[in-house]
Amino acid sequence: MGSTSDERVAEAVHLAAELGVPILEVPRGELDRLAGGALHQGIALTVPPYEYAHPDELLEIAAETPTPGLIVALDGVTDPRNLGAVVRSVGAFGGHGVVLPQRRSAGMTAVAWRTSAGVAARLPVARATNLTRTLREFATAGYMIAGLDADASVSLDEFDLAGDPLVLVVGSEGKGLSRLVKETCDVTVSIPMAGPVESLNASVAAGVVLAEVARRRRQAR
Repeated sequence: MGSTSDERVAEAVHLAAELGVPILEVPRGELDRLAGGALHQGIALTVPPYEYAHPDELLEIAAETPTPGLIVALDGVTDPRNLGAVVRSVGAFGGHGVVLPQRRSAGMTAVAWRTSAGVAARLPVARATNLTRTLREFATAGYMIAGLDADASVSLDEFDLAGDPLVLVVGSEGKGLSRLVKETCDVTVSIPMAGPVESLNASVAAGVVLAEVARRRRQAR
């Protein structure tokens, strides 16, 4: 381990001590075992299980901000790294939260948390018992439900992203949007491709659209 990593570990230990967090020093082999084989860089933290928000809380949070609501819903995204990357992008581009279905979805595991680069500590992630029903409730609350889909009804270049509160729905890594979720969307949106690529990774696609939403909303101010 290099000197820079040693300094970071020392700083983390110092901060933990200041906050009254119990510190246990163990051999590296024991740390490997405790971390379950995950990359730990010489330090690990034991935390309670992640507490998910309720979908209604995201609406309440968005209502308290001056910008139109912006929420991302994930439909069957099972890779925790994709989930973590989406959480990071939502935080970076002014979104108010992420919604996951309770079944057939990645959860906020250590891998997802790490991939979010700490954004998961500040951005609420909600779990929906029934994603389709939750999307309908968001629509009733005045949100436009836009699903990312390769065979979309409108291109991202043509879609008005600046005005209404928006729920962006991102489908699974392989199958895309499920039938019921797709039927619930007000509109489906595709990302124009300049090269010979059929589709983008789920988290990359979400990041592209979120960046465009943020850009157009800045221009509309």
